[in-house]
Amino acid sequence: MKPVTFHPEARLELTAAGRYYTQRSLTVAQRFYGEMDEVVAEIRARPILRRMFDPPARRHSGPVFPYCIIYLDRSDSIWVVAVMHFKQEPGYWRTRLG
Repeated sequence: MKPVTFHPEARLELTAAGRYYTQRSLTVAQRFYGEMDEVVAEIRARPILRRMFDPPARRHSGPVFPYCIIYLDRSDSIWVVAVMHFKQEPGYWRTRLG
């Protein structure tokens, strides 16, 4: 399996969402992080399984929380460019590609 690297802003998005859920409930926050870990593991196992979302990016989400992981399947790694809430403006993360 390929290693996963996060764009610094994607890491901040993940942390901010975790903080939001921690304020609601530690249990909910743990579930959120668990779901995101599962999503990343599924991406690592089969990165090209998910269809192109906004080429060259793909996306994958879990069943409960309204977040998806936007990623690029590179030859040597999976690069997570965003941890996007479903209500965010699509494509806001595209500036991170350059």
